Amino acid sequence: MTSQVIYSNRYDVANGSIASLEIGTPSTAALTVVFIHGWLDNAASFTSVMEAIAQELPQLHLIAIDLPGHGLSSHKKAPFYYPFHDYIDDIYQVLNEISPNRLMLVGHSLGALIASCYSAAFPEQVSGLVQIEGHGPLSEAPLKSVDRLRQGVLSRQRQRRKPSRPLATLDDAITLRANANHIAPALIQPIVERGVEYKDGQWHWRYDAKLKCDSLYRMSQEHADIIMQSIRCPQLIVLGCDGYRDLKHNRYKLDTSLAKIETIPGGHHCHLQSPKRISELILGVVNKI
Repeated sequence: MTSQVIYSNRYDVANGSIASLEIGTPSTAALTVVFIHGWLDNAASFTSVMEAIAQELPQLHLIAIDLPGHGLSSHKKAPFYYPFHDYIDDIYQVLNEISPNRLMLVGHSLGALIASCYSAAFPEQVSGLVQIEGHGPLSEAPLKSVDRLRQGVLSRQRQRRKPSRPLATLDDAITLRANANHIAPALIQPIVERGVEYKDGQWHWRYDAKLKCDSLYRMSQEHADIIMQSIRCPQLIVLGCDGYRDLKHNRYKLDTSLAKIETIPGGHHCHLQSPKRISELILGVVNKI
């Protein structure tokens, strides 16, 4: 097996197992790059970027994981849900098994939020950070906390009563995601194929339906500021020119000696639309490590 071949792997964690797609070997690589996907996506979100990076630096270890409840990873058993902070614990457990020589995190959307918080909590582990269409943890005014708690609990009640809706064909699933994410069907297809399963003559989404429940808690801006100020490694924020508008208004004061912002063609899934450019930007951060 050459380092350019993507292979599947699985890691045991406290509440099940986490599936991955990988290139290279962590024991022989000087640097491991961990890719963390967005909400309701999976590890296939990064295959084109990983292949482009491996062509330039085949000696790296590249690993894209399926977050719990996504892709081929385990679902959390009832009554557990998916609070944001638990993902940081999940990443820690996977990295503990890998024991990388040096580590870099690349996250998209939800994955970017996770990667930024992980980098702040464990700065001694992380040598570089890239956030794609994400910039630090989500925050909101404390005055909204009671309503968020109420609406979060009510969303769980609605989810428990909501029946599963199977899909007639794989093409239906691809079309739904392509329309929802405003992206060409061929680009979202790898994510959809890893995110569905065929049983009883119908297609079903693999993701845990509990992922669609609203969060019960969101940190304040002051909390988020402290987290962003605690990141010590070189970091790059990549925004799609047609991505989420709110991200274009910088919410945090950046140390420009460590952090840069780049805007590239594409929308919220700009890494699928411009994988070559994303790979070049990631390699630029690698070269700083």
